[in-house]
Amino acid sequence: MQYFNNLDLFNYLRRKTSVVTIGDTPMGGNYPIRLQSMTNTPTLDTKATVEQCKRIIDAGADYVRITTPAVRDAENLVEIKKQLRQAGYHNPLVADVHFNPKVAEVAARIVEKVRINPGNYIDKKSFEHIDYTDTEYLAEIERIHERISPLLDICKEHGTAIRIGVNHGSLSDRIMSRYGDTPEGMAESAMEFLRIFETKGFRNTVISMKSSNTRVMVQSTRLLVEKMANEGMQYPVHLGVTEAGEGEDGIIKSAVGIGSLLADGIGETIRVSLTGSPEQEIPVARTIVDYFVNRRGHSPITSDFGISFNPFEYQKRKSVDIERIGGSQTPKVVVSVKSEEEQKMVSTEDYVYSKDSSTNLFKYNTITALSPECQVDAPRVLVIDSAHPHITGEVRAILARLQQYQSAQPLVVRRRYAETDKETFQIKAACDFGPLFTDGFLDGIWIENDNLSSKEIYQVALNILQASRLRMSKTEYISCPSCGRTLFDLSATTAKIRERTSHLKHLKIGIMGCIVNGPGEMADADFGYVGTGPGKITLYKSKEVVKRNIPEENAVDELINLIKESGQWIDL
Repeated sequence: MQYFNNLDLFNYLRRKTSVVTIGDTPMGGNYPIRLQSMTNTPTLDTKATVEQCKRIIDAGADYVRITTPAVRDAENLVEIKKQLRQAGYHNPLVADVHFNPKVAEVAARIVEKVRINPGNYIDKKSFEHIDYTDTEYLAEIERIHERISPLLDICKEHGTAIRIGVNHGSLSDRIMSRYGDTPEGMAESAMEFLRIFETKGFRNTVISMKSSNTRVMVQSTRLLVEKMANEGMQYPVHLGVTEAGEGEDGIIKSAVGIGSLLADGIGETIRVSLTGSPEQEIPVARTIVDYFVNRRGHSPITSDFGISFNPFEYQKRKSVDIERIGGSQTPKVVVSVKSEEEQKMVSTEDYVYSKDSSTNLFKYNTITALSPECQVDAPRVLVIDSAHPHITGEVRAILARLQQYQSAQPLVVRRRYAETDKETFQIKAACDFGPLFTDGFLDGIWIENDNLSSKEIYQVALNILQASRLRMSKTEYISCPSCGRTLFDLSATTAKIRERTSHLKHLKIGIMGCIVNGPGEMADADFGYVGTGPGKITLYKSKEVVKRNIPEENAVDELINLIKESGQWIDL
């Protein structure tokens, strides 16, 4: 597949898509990239849900998604919508449905859009491997066709849109049996439903590929876009890194994943999933979108050469090891420091740079997109000193030239910022470097910002590397943003677990409010803490259930005991 036959390799241009009607706020085509968030109140609590919807909209959201686990929740959407409209809020509402087709069929008569998850909407997930023959597999597709047809008829009648929301953590046993736990399986899960929709003449559709693993999220979405293009489809795409986490970790992880796709021109709506209040997600989403929208009309980036890389699979660019940078080394951080005191906080694995020092970190050659040729024969690290608005395209153009010279010199990108707001800096740096690390281009990261301390900048760089799945420097918490299905206080619980485990830098810990995506989404985690009933927690080791239905008041202690029993605890 030739991914960039359908997208611009070097310049920022939005992908051309069909238009989806969602109330009076259409998506796709030439419409702006839409922002959204999701309520975390019980949907039967009308007052709380209405008030939270208002706060989300006031923060700047175009759409509001509402948890709809049961028929009575779907029926209550009538009253929620009524009260919002009476209060002057006319933004489209989206019902979030997982297990029960009847819920979707009720909600589709009320709200402007319904989200369904192919992994558990009709299929039942039991983590069972089944060897389907081709005939049996086609029979399963036909069963889905029959079961989903009533929803499509209702949506046609009421002008309701549908999002086919594939989640890495809840792929069906059928998909897992044939494709495995892969980006290919995620993309095909959506395509199966899309093909059924097409045969029914239903095209008011949005698609999403979500994962807590940024690399999986990016690769599966690119595969989906390519598969759609090959079959003549141009549906809008919803972007998001699910279970991104809280605070700086969640912001950077979201910006790495979402930014990697926006840089390719993919994405018509985004949701930043942060553990905490949903209205706090919108300013982060707005900063991400604006950062890319402002690239429109940038000075053109041209290249006499094409670039060779696989956008659907991570492959590190081959480079030689020069002074511990490149080759098989983990990516390094270069930190500009102003004093010996600042140098002390940098790991011995990384490098410091001081203009006043006679012994800087390494000798390097600077290369820019305007350089007529590269110095590729000297044993030096190459540094791209980038100031171009579309850094992704600029670096790709330089790499195309380096490939022609067959250069294997280590590559570091240096980028200067002038942000006074730390969160804005985190977002922009993650959006810039995320695509470059996701595609395996770089051996190091060098970011500067005179308005922030070297320590703060160093931590942002480390977080970008961790979010890009390349280097762990601290405990990773895969925590969901919470919704109406959540069975405990996610923010408070995450804080408790973080307080006691943050020194375990080698671990990934999943913290999930319910079982909808929990076991699957924690496939990448070492341990999992999942709400399975009111006041009840189940603990996992990877995907395996270890302890069931623990009283919530004892669950954090039991998690610590499980880590110790597994031999992965380290005393402070």
